Amino acid sequence: MQPRFVGRLGVADAVTTANAALGFLAVVTAPSNPRLAARIVLVAAIADGLDGVVARRLGSTPAGKHLDSLADVASFGVAPACIVVAATGNTWQAGAPVGIGALVVGAGFVASAVVRLGLYTAYDTGHEHTEGVQTTLAATLLAAGVLAGVEQPTVIVGAAGVLAVLMVSTIEYPDLLVRDALAMGVVQAGAVVAPAALAGAFPKALFGWAGAYLVFAPRFYWRAA
Repeated sequence: MQPRFVGRLGVADAVTTANAALGFLAVVTAPSNPRLAARIVLVAAIADGLDGVVARRLGSTPAGKHLDSLADVASFGVAPACIVVAATGNTWQAGAPVGIGALVVGAGFVASAVVRLGLYTAYDTGHEHTEGVQTTLAATLLAAGVLAGVEQPTVIVGAAGVLAVLMVSTIEYPDLLVRDALAMGVVQAGAVVAPAALAGAFPKALFGWAGAYLVFAPRFYWRAA
């Protein structure tokens, strides 16, 4: 008896499934090595962009958009939240306020990611823009920040809280143009492979790039399209 997915899922779906598996690896790695977990999240972000390219080239399946959102919950919802908690040294176990705050914010981050992805699948699929900050962008900012040397727990927790709110906002974000998505993918790969090279140039560039898109894209990026 062959598995149910044989003949029903495509190559793009396999990439999406790998994205979910990477999310799991980031979750279990975060408590002992937040920087490694951050690198895994960035690999998942690359896979998230790759599955769209593969789908356009080789075709998609009816299950594709649902699998994509499910995978993103793991990689860009749960995994970043675990990194936020780990960045506080897991001090919640000792009842430290910053640790408890990280748990609360992390839970809110996951909830916002689930809501945002559900709304995206229901209303925004196929459009050239979406409402609310993309989960991939929020996760990339947190991961790049950790790799770029942002170590203050209160800053990381605060940033995660702001991103959680922005994910469920009505601010419209245009999709990245293909050339820009590819360029960002190259920088992401650099941050994964050589995060410490050139005094951390790749994570810092990625953090700056993603931050600029977060702040300026709703108003100015439309003109580029």
